[in-house]
Amino acid sequence: MAYTALYRKFRPSEFEDVKGQEHIVTTLKNQIKADRIGHAYLFCGTRGTGKTTVAKIFAKAVNCEHPVDGSPCGECASCRAIAAGSSMNVIEIDAASNNGVDNIREIKEEVNYSPTEGRYKVYIIDEVHMLSIGAFNALLKTLEEPPSYVIFILATTEAHKIPITILSRCQRYDFRRISIDTIAARLNELMLQEGVEVEEKAIRYVAKAADGSMRDALSLLDQCIAFYLGQKLTYDNVLEVLGAVDTEIFSALLRKILDKDITGAIALLEELVIQGRELGQFVVDFTWYLRNLLLVQSADDMEDVLDISTENLKLLKEEAGLVKPEVLMRFIHVFSQLTNQIKYSSQKRILIEIAIIKLCRPAMEQDYDSLIQRIDDLEKKMESGAFVVSAPSGGAQTADQQHAAVAAPKRPELPKAIPEDIQKLVKNWNLVLGDLSGLIRNYLKQAHLSLGGGNVLLIVLEDTVAVACLNEPERLAEIREAIEKNIGKQVEISITANETGQPFGEVYADLEQLIQMDIVVEDEDSEGGF
Repeated sequence: MAYTALYRKFRPSEFEDVKGQEHIVTTLKNQIKADRIGHAYLFCGTRGTGKTTVAKIFAKAVNCEHPVDGSPCGECASCRAIAAGSSMNVIEIDAASNNGVDNIREIKEEVNYSPTEGRYKVYIIDEVHMLSIGAFNALLKTLEEPPSYVIFILATTEAHKIPITILSRCQRYDFRRISIDTIAARLNELMLQEGVEVEEKAIRYVAKAADGSMRDALSLLDQCIAFYLGQKLTYDNVLEVLGAVDTEIFSALLRKILDKDITGAIALLEELVIQGRELGQFVVDFTWYLRNLLLVQSADDMEDVLDISTENLKLLKEEAGLVKPEVLMRFIHVFSQLTNQIKYSSQKRILIEIAIIKLCRPAMEQDYDSLIQRIDDLEKKMESGAFVVSAPSGGAQTADQQHAAVAAPKRPELPKAIPEDIQKLVKNWNLVLGDLSGLIRNYLKQAHLSLGGGNVLLIVLEDTVAVACLNEPERLAEIREAIEKNIGKQVEISITANETGQPFGEVYADLEQLIQMDIVVEDEDSEGGF
């Protein structure tokens, strides 16, 4: 006999087996016992939480010949037929592939015929949000006043896409994400039935990775068992199969970042890549690790909130004392943004490396969060005496005054004259931006303009990702084309990042300000210049 996946093998067949949705199960059972059955239901919630399963159990219960406390008996002819998928009273429709008006018209014609056996015809329409507008309109009247023997159960993961006219005709039931404790208890129960030995820590990690979905938890556990068939499934085994990373790696990475050790942090990432760890999951897990640190700092009684072992909690408390909450919040902010960027990127590793460098070098950013960390770094330097002290005139510097002396930043060198073409371009810069596509325009709105050697317009940005994006040949060509269109001439441009750690105006000559001050325009016949 062919192998059956765990989530199919252990799909609940009665209400008592449904876990984590007691508020819905109790309501439906009471309706069946009191014979107050509605004509249209909407089951909505995240994937794998039991929407279709509860719909099938409800369909069995309303047609059961001998219901027990509102649940189907599972023994009568109707229950057996529905369980086997051969009953004419339960019609399952996948709206993703049957989403047209004609499909709904077929349903409208079918509902006119009463069931040959049993009390109700139950239509279960899965992923109902995929129906077209025309199909929804065709369903309206039937859904509002169906024959007394017809029940509609609409299931969806995206209730916000369903028209309000449909929503108002249904009893709505929101399926919650299932808690880690509930999923772990169910997995332990099923592993006993299967005779598979699994470490408790491994079970809880799978339950956490499932993100509230019982079906995902069973699928992940099935995958892990298959890899280590006949062996005890350990926590390390689960990490290896799922491409996940242990918290010890997160601890080591955090310490490298706090020490500003970019080389060491990138080397840790390299190890994870070599081990084949899934980088998207790594970003999500590291964000959660930082969140746990922040919670430990926020209150002393977080043991019940944090689902981690005693050893890891002790390590968390130790590391929580190494970093300020404001800095942690910046770390979380950077990695939360990275989570959204990395989903659709083909260069995940590069994005993670850039994020790590940002965490190690807050001076690269100009936002409020990075400013807090830069102030924190300065305070630490001042406490250690690493700041500049000017020597008294005519006297020698003491050892303390010479300690960690830093050269004063060089003032930007002002150009003697600005070429006429570049001056015209700077004055018409907003017109140039208006002719560019959305992504390029948004990046260049944050740019500063300066003058490079050889009469080159220097476009300086603070974001290294933006620089890499704009330096792609097709985007450079679009920028040059927009410049030529607006000033009638070609101008050589260079796009670079401000990697000095200093504000733009302290390092580069700001052309926009200089031109507003009527700096001399370079004449084609004049000598000197650049």
